[in-house]
Amino acid sequence: MSATDVYRAPALSPEGATVERHWRDLAARRRLYTIGGLVFLLLALSGSLWFANETNAGKFFDRLPYVADFFTELQPRDWFEPVRALFDLPSPYDDGSLKFDYPEGRVYLTQSIYIPEYFHRMIETLNIALFSTLVGATFGFLLCFLAAGNITASRWLRFVTRRFLEIVRAFPEIVIAGFFLAIFSLGPIPAIIAVSIHTVGALGKMFFEVVENADMKPEEGLRAVGANWVERVWFGIVPQVLPNFMSYFLLRFEINVRASTILGAVGAGGIGESLRLSIGRGHEAKTIAIVFLLFCTIVAVDQFSAWLRHRLVGRQAFAYGRGE
Repeated sequence: MSATDVYRAPALSPEGATVERHWRDLAARRRLYTIGGLVFLLLALSGSLWFANETNAGKFFDRLPYVADFFTELQPRDWFEPVRALFDLPSPYDDGSLKFDYPEGRVYLTQSIYIPEYFHRMIETLNIALFSTLVGATFGFLLCFLAAGNITASRWLRFVTRRFLEIVRAFPEIVIAGFFLAIFSLGPIPAIIAVSIHTVGALGKMFFEVVENADMKPEEGLRAVGANWVERVWFGIVPQVLPNFMSYFLLRFEINVRASTILGAVGAGGIGESLRLSIGRGHEAKTIAIVFLLFCTIVAVDQFSAWLRHRLVGRQAFAYGRGE
């Protein structure tokens, strides 16, 4: 074949031509959907920005250039001041105001040993998250077997249980907390109730999905020897699903630490309440100290729960797709 010859692809068969035409139609439709999706996203974003500007009395775009001013105003007089605020050490700038009254927040265990205020608040937040997760996991554990199709034969019982789990997780924690704040007033109790209720729904759904994927052969063996429903669940299903239950429990605990912090900002106790007050009053050192403590605590909780999940579930469960 000479250099001037042009390679000609063999003609497609009728079936091949049909496949190619169908492929071209699908590619054109995909491009159309992509362009339409981008146009819709652009319109939605523009509409959201317009709505934000209108609801903010037309000041949204006007104030955008000043966003960095908030962070500039957070700069303390010296960068050791947040350390003093974090550990409740006396400040050289103390003028008798709330801005520098760090030692006033100490929680004394003895006459000379104390817990710094923000550490105590952080412990309170962790207690809210842990207790709420335990309560939610307990009720989620009890209800998940009633919602699982391979364990509970009654359709009505499964329907009622699943709808109940959907209802209790349908409302955000902050909405539930607002309702109970009106009943119990300010404090950690509304936060515990709100996070517990939402956790029941969230963990209950995760748990019964794990149960529905369990191997039913142990349950069938126990049924064959005359075991009742509770015995079949306890000895045939629970040993299989417990590692995954613990993994979801730890994951939910991480989420609840953040939720408890947010609820504290609306008056439900914990470190979130201190953060809201320090920002609202313009206390720079206190705000930086709280944000730093929150960051360190959340990272520590994430790392600890990840390590514990690896220990409970096994590293092989996390090795899929890594070639290990």
